[in-house]
Amino acid sequence: MTRLKLAGAALLLSVSGLAQGAAAQPSADMPVPVQPVERAPSAQAEIKLTFAPLVKKTAQAVVNVYAAKRVPERSPFAGDPFFEQFFGNQLRRLRLESSLGSGVIVDSSGLIVTNNHVIEGADEVRVALADGREFDAKILLKDKRADLAVLRIGSDQPFPVVPIADSDSAEIGDLVLAIGNPFGIGQTVTSGIVSALARTHLGSDDFGYFIQTDAAINPGNSGGALIDMKGELVGVNTAIFSRSGGSLGIGFAIPSNMVRAFVDAARDGRPFLRPYIGASFVPVTSDIAEAIGLDRPSGALIQGVVEGGPASEAGLRPGDVVLSMDGFPIEGPDSLGYRLATAGLGRQTDLTVRSGDGKTERVRLELDEAPETPVRDERGLEGQTPFSGASVANLSPRLADELEMAQTKRGVVVTEVDPRSPAARLGLQPKDIVLSLNGREVASSADLERRAEDGRRGWRLEVERDGKVLTQFVR
Repeated sequence: MTRLKLAGAALLLSVSGLAQGAAAQPSADMPVPVQPVERAPSAQAEIKLTFAPLVKKTAQAVVNVYAAKRVPERSPFAGDPFFEQFFGNQLRRLRLESSLGSGVIVDSSGLIVTNNHVIEGADEVRVALADGREFDAKILLKDKRADLAVLRIGSDQPFPVVPIADSDSAEIGDLVLAIGNPFGIGQTVTSGIVSALARTHLGSDDFGYFIQTDAAINPGNSGGALIDMKGELVGVNTAIFSRSGGSLGIGFAIPSNMVRAFVDAARDGRPFLRPYIGASFVPVTSDIAEAIGLDRPSGALIQGVVEGGPASEAGLRPGDVVLSMDGFPIEGPDSLGYRLATAGLGRQTDLTVRSGDGKTERVRLELDEAPETPVRDERGLEGQTPFSGASVANLSPRLADELEMAQTKRGVVVTEVDPRSPAARLGLQPKDIVLSLNGREVASSADLERRAEDGRRGWRLEVERDGKVLTQFVR
């Protein structure tokens, strides 16, 4: 603040001096100041700089997505024995709850990509096009972790589309347009630039790798298009950073390469599966980087390796650091996860790895889907036991991926807990790994179900949660 005030004082002094000198006769050696020349624009290109042709080319393929779901509404008389006896289920009414978002048509047959959070839990989804037509939509594929969903609508005529760009070619500073339906007021176009790439950790549970833009994105823009100057989809608008609920110029979009991989899975009628490599990773901190001789903290440090998995077969070991994949730098585990998800299954990838002894080498890795071994055998625990209301399953690499757990984890895992059940009162939570019951190791979901119903008056349960072992005593 002091610097600003001093600079202002110096500026005033300089102007004052010029004013005093204006009355004096100019010296012969004093240079004559050159006045700027003002002129009107003389060429059409200088007069008309507009995004209008780009908007006309793309806006018809950006749609409004309306999702509705029926949720129970509690009556003020619910729980009253008299009214419950005579009116029963009539007290439990359903009300319609709706949400609004945007979407992008990416295939002329009627494939639309949007955010999963726009249609999550919806009983009905309807799509409105920019030309006024409306269609009932079918959900083909959705994924909470990727926050993407693919819808299908049908017509005798082909739909307008936005081609999907290669988001790896996007650079900071590129001009972009955000098209969507903010606040439900109608289709809106805003402009900006790519502010940053590879943004991660925007929420507590996201699987994120985002393009950041300052193009205005507001509620209702979710699922809309982020368009580059070639009229191609470079991202799907997903989130904003805001303290007021409105745009502050910090918006985030899912890169189009992730969108392409997701749409391809929906088009082929298969689930969106991420490659299994049989290893768990942690970020490289500054202390770790210094210890292993890296000039900066980047890369994905291998924490654990599954014996017999792809990483183990390729010779990767705990302590190795993955620095790049197929020539793309790996900044951390999220970056590696994004590259694996967009690479696809059934192919090979080249990793640049720094081993624990300081050597840098190239490793070729097979990318296949996670195996479901052992078979999950999911069971719901019932009866007069403290575990009643919990669902458990045998933890396999496939199930670990679905539950967003480390691929190296094994055992019997809790997949679901009824919030009103004895298991919830016991404190069991989804993703808990049951280690032992009454001092004996739990071998399988069937083993746990059988032993939980043996009629004992007391139980001693050990579970692993977030890497810590917790013990529960129940009488």
